[in-house]
Amino acid sequence: MLWESAAGERASRPDGDLTARIENFRSEYGEQTLGIGTTSPRLSWMIQADDPEWEFDRYEITLSREDGTAESVIVASGEQVLVPWPFAPLRSRERVSLRVRVGSDDRWTLPSSSLEVETGLLEPTDWSADFVSPISLGGLDGGAPIVYRELDVAEKPVRARLYVTALGLYEFAINGRRVGHDVLTPGWTAYQHRLRYQTYDVTELVTQGTLTLSAVLGNGWYRGQLVWPGNRSSYGDRLALLAQLELTFADGTRRVVDTDAGWRACTSGILFDDLYDGQTTDLRIENDSERRQSEPVEVLAPYGGTLVARTGPPVRVTETLPAARIITTPGGSLVVDFGQNLVGWVRLRVRGATAGERVTIRHAEVLEHGELGTRPLRSAKATCEYILSGAPEEVLQPTFTFNGFRYAEVVGVPDLRVEDVEALVIGSALERTGWFESSDPDLNRLHENVVWSMRGNFLDLPTDCPQRDERLGWTGDIQVFAPTASFLFDTSGFLAGWLRDLAAEQKPDGGVPYVIPDVLRDPDPGAAGWSDAATLVPESLYRAHADRGMLSAQYSSMRAWVDKMVTLAGDDNLWNTGFQFGDWLDPTAPPEDAAAAQADKYVVATAYYIRSVRAVRDAAKVLGFAGDVVRYDDIAIRAEEAFNREYVTDDGRVRSDCQTVYALVLCWDLLDSEPKRSGAARRLTELVIEADYRVNTGFVGTPLILDALTIAGRIDLACAMLLQRECPSWLYAVSMGATTIWERWDSMLPDGTINPGSMTSFNHYAYGAVADWMHRVLGGLSMAEPGYRRVTIRPSFVSEGTPVTAARVRHRSPYGDIECNWQIVDDVVRLSVSVPYGVTADIWLPGDTKPSTVRSGAHRFEAPLAN
Repeated sequence: MLWESAAGERASRPDGDLTARIENFRSEYGEQTLGIGTTSPRLSWMIQADDPEWEFDRYEITLSREDGTAESVIVASGEQVLVPWPFAPLRSRERVSLRVRVGSDDRWTLPSSSLEVETGLLEPTDWSADFVSPISLGGLDGGAPIVYRELDVAEKPVRARLYVTALGLYEFAINGRRVGHDVLTPGWTAYQHRLRYQTYDVTELVTQGTLTLSAVLGNGWYRGQLVWPGNRSSYGDRLALLAQLELTFADGTRRVVDTDAGWRACTSGILFDDLYDGQTTDLRIENDSERRQSEPVEVLAPYGGTLVARTGPPVRVTETLPAARIITTPGGSLVVDFGQNLVGWVRLRVRGATAGERVTIRHAEVLEHGELGTRPLRSAKATCEYILSGAPEEVLQPTFTFNGFRYAEVVGVPDLRVEDVEALVIGSALERTGWFESSDPDLNRLHENVVWSMRGNFLDLPTDCPQRDERLGWTGDIQVFAPTASFLFDTSGFLAGWLRDLAAEQKPDGGVPYVIPDVLRDPDPGAAGWSDAATLVPESLYRAHADRGMLSAQYSSMRAWVDKMVTLAGDDNLWNTGFQFGDWLDPTAPPEDAAAAQADKYVVATAYYIRSVRAVRDAAKVLGFAGDVVRYDDIAIRAEEAFNREYVTDDGRVRSDCQTVYALVLCWDLLDSEPKRSGAARRLTELVIEADYRVNTGFVGTPLILDALTIAGRIDLACAMLLQRECPSWLYAVSMGATTIWERWDSMLPDGTINPGSMTSFNHYAYGAVADWMHRVLGGLSMAEPGYRRVTIRPSFVSEGTPVTAARVRHRSPYGDIECNWQIVDDVVRLSVSVPYGVTADIWLPGDTKPSTVRSGAHRFEAPLAN
């Protein structure tokens, strides 16, 4: 059945160098090489090789220092992903250049391109700067202050580094020129424990002569409104800046300019800023320190937490979208439609206005009966207001807020033109790593909706929604979505950093807050599916990236949560007490009771208990903790026995008898006999048929339901459910014009009315976890070993009842791009597979009883479509 293999014969250069090429040489999580926060960064690279059978058995890494010295280390290993640092630990501020080559027998590849790595400030003693804060300016209702200082520079430095962070948000400038492209810095961490700082190369901005260093400070997450109206200053009531500018001159001398008592403060043109409510900007006031009264700053007490370098990518403007159209609503308002629900800012150009005129922009995700649909915003005003300066042309865009919107109402520009408005999409600048398309345009739209919801909600941390008075790092949402997220984008550094906050916020008894960072501050948190993010997100990350370092760093947190679950389960090994979210937002739940679900909440809780115990057991195996393997395996076995005894009948009926409970027991293999498994599969099939293939699951059941049907041997029902267009279903929202994933199956009712429930967002990625099934089962590309070292290519072909006749899925693994592309032509399956060096693929075609195994290269197969 093999058509052909594009893999060529082995070849070598006349000089003995192998023709294999090294690409994408990177350190740690790859997002940055300037200001890294570790002394011993792990290294990874990809290889392009002509011969799929060739293997390297050693690698050589060469390190060159700025003083001209160099050293090389040869390591006898065939690994290429996250290999250990082979040199002495780096020092703070140290900059080195690295190259790698690999070899086998007596031959080597050519060296890679150079990788420049520079550490940040790694020790508390590296910081000489103090946090400085305005004394009277910049109060809670006083607008965004500027802190600044002037200095004279006798000669241009050969190197200039700015290390900077803030209590609040900052935008830093040198001589009025903005530093870097990051926005909403320093982001949101568990501020009382960890505060992220940024490192910038500002050599080009530092010139000889007089310099003005300045930073505008905003409220952000530190001091702005969070969760409910009036809840401000969750972490402190004083905005402050910490900055350390280090200049190195040609003769080797250094000068350090710190934030200290010599800085001053003045007002800015930002009169009000809040992440939920928006921003008011007076464009008549320029954001500089000239021509205005100023006051001294106050040096604050030393920060009590740890200053840390970032591990994930920064928040940036990632795309610019032009306005699609301007409409006039039935009430006479001018509303801009961008054609896509997104997260970011409106940028508006205004010409010929008079000084003092006002422009107001209100944001919303949807229209309701033709008018701006603001009810889902709850208390969030999501409004930006500008007082114009009267310049011939003015560009209006905010700084210290963000909005989730597709529509923007503009007041104050009667001659509004579509070419004068655009949307700036902001979010963490994650690298895209996963793609899917099929022969069904609605499925393609659904997948794009998942991508857009992830882009909007992965904004420095994984949030639930971007538009209303919430925007929090809900643990349950990312727990169910982590496998999908790790396929679509490189989330390795992003989620590793978030997990460090989770561990920092964890209670002494192991309890895991429901949101991270924890602004709810429940004294005794712990709920199934939500707190299990402590175990299941690290598991997902490890599977996607084979990152033992991350797993090791999180292991104590994972174990602490499971140990608390053991106490909650008690002697009967059943978690059947206390508060639970349950199968949140089950489609049968009434609008104002999202926890009301068909699935018994304690069936869900005990199932998650078993799932998390197994995750810790498996992590212990990877990390070599033999004693923990035995202990947690024993706990899991006893909990399984109790679960079957209490909740499952001999014929496989599970208490509460609904789609979610059967999805849990089938996907997590919770049943202790074949009669129970077959009975549960049969009952799930009956329930799905009775529901006419509609989805009857909430947050915890939805990510599993199609896999459960697949396990039950009913891939036809799984496809029918995926392609169902009647509510509740994934494609109902698509049929209603959705461009992101909705929080509720019916966030918009068929008549165009917004669901009356308070939990109604139109950009909420949880139900988008279905994309994981689309990648693995429908598309046919699934991971067989952590880090994609081995993959399974096994598309699910349905000969009848589905219009899906072709699909293509691609993933950029740590080793390179893996692609599976199939189509059905005249009852024949044609399959094309691309595999990078370092990956082995097992290929399954219809009728196969065992797979064909291939290695790197492009491969083609065909087979009759089995009925």
